[in-house]
Amino acid sequence: MSGPSATDATPIESKQQLIDYLAAGCKPRDQWRIGTEHEKFAYDEASLRPLPYEAAEGAPSIRRLLEAMAGPEWTPVTEKAGKIIALKGADGGSVTLEPGGQLELSGAPLETIHQTCSEVHRHLDQVRQATDAIGAGVVGLGFNPIWRRDEIPWMPKGRYKIMRDYMPKKGSLGLDMMTRTCTVQVNLDFSDETDMIAKMRVGLALQPLATALFANSPFTEGKPNGFLSYRSHIWTDTDPDRCGMLPFVFDEDFGFERWVDYVLDVPMYFFMRDGDFYDASGLSFRDFMDRKLPGYEGVEPTMSDWADHLTTVFPEIRLKKFIEMRGADGGPWGNLCALPALWVGLLYDEEAFADAKALIADWTVEEITRLRDQVPKTALNTPFRDGTLNDVARDALRIARKGLKNRQRIRAGNQLDETQYIKPLDSIVASGKTFAEDLLDAYHSRWSDISEIYEECRY
Repeated sequence: MSGPSATDATPIESKQQLIDYLAAGCKPRDQWRIGTEHEKFAYDEASLRPLPYEAAEGAPSIRRLLEAMAGPEWTPVTEKAGKIIALKGADGGSVTLEPGGQLELSGAPLETIHQTCSEVHRHLDQVRQATDAIGAGVVGLGFNPIWRRDEIPWMPKGRYKIMRDYMPKKGSLGLDMMTRTCTVQVNLDFSDETDMIAKMRVGLALQPLATALFANSPFTEGKPNGFLSYRSHIWTDTDPDRCGMLPFVFDEDFGFERWVDYVLDVPMYFFMRDGDFYDASGLSFRDFMDRKLPGYEGVEPTMSDWADHLTTVFPEIRLKKFIEMRGADGGPWGNLCALPALWVGLLYDEEAFADAKALIADWTVEEITRLRDQVPKTALNTPFRDGTLNDVARDALRIARKGLKNRQRIRAGNQLDETQYIKPLDSIVASGKTFAEDLLDAYHSRWSDISEIYEECRY
């Protein structure tokens, strides 16, 4: 869940400015980068409870965790009340907080999966040192496996209070999305509008496959919940105005303007002025552009308001000045490198991208929607045409491997290319079993108690 944008006080005078904002993301191939984001649950090592923002002196807390990580590499970021709510990296990355205290790394834009994976390793090492110092831990899962929604502490960020009040008006699971889920996603570039359209279509069609491959959320409040990716299921009852599969992406007229029209029709949450959040939940950004926002008539919208509004749509794939692949559960260390490797392999090499487009060329919107609806429960066992989604996964991994090999990004020292990073997915497809199914096997056999999941999945 992205935070507020950098400040741009340019007034919005026309829809064309909003279209141009997205189009400004177009980059030549040699400037394409990879940005990886991943969230994890922080917990008290003694009680396994989620960390509150603040706690009694000496007890672990989110505030102490951020303070322990701050230093030459990470500069503290505070909201107006003066509380530290994020860390800003010198390289363009950041560490932020999700509503329930989930700790998120928003990685820097990097050139190779080697660099991305090094960033992941460095960050998790820093987190491990900080959590060890305060008596805490972090775990990689898609959904909190034990604690109830009312047991999750809320973080002191202004936008989250507004969203917390609004979410229950739109769906029954929105607060669970905010407080009890973790994801890993990758952000990728495009060269022009045509390239963006093609990547959005391939990405949207294959997003259920990513959900299946990375399924890792089979428990709720200490028991199996009947899903392999409960995190993915939660999005189906969060807010129909801003979530889902977006069939219009496959329409002939899809492009930057169509995306702008879609986002303009998504109700607002808030806007910011001088560090304060103003509640505009349920109101229209179109009215805002006309200076007719109820209760705020005459307030002039800015390009920062637009950038922030773009972060409040939550479909399976999201367009900003780059494309966000949003379908995967949080999970094991190796998966944090495997997700960007999968999508870079499919989309960043010309030959592999052509194969990926051919793979999904005759898929219908109905088939894709059906996959999205079924994979939270059945993952790779989901039926598709004459086989299962696992058969599609074999083809997709073959294409991704080709793309990574063609990129010829060789790591100095060991002379390995980027194909090494999709090996965890090769193992999953070969066995046909996701991490969620492995965890369920452990729950029904070798674990004496669900609490063992924390040690098993700890970073």
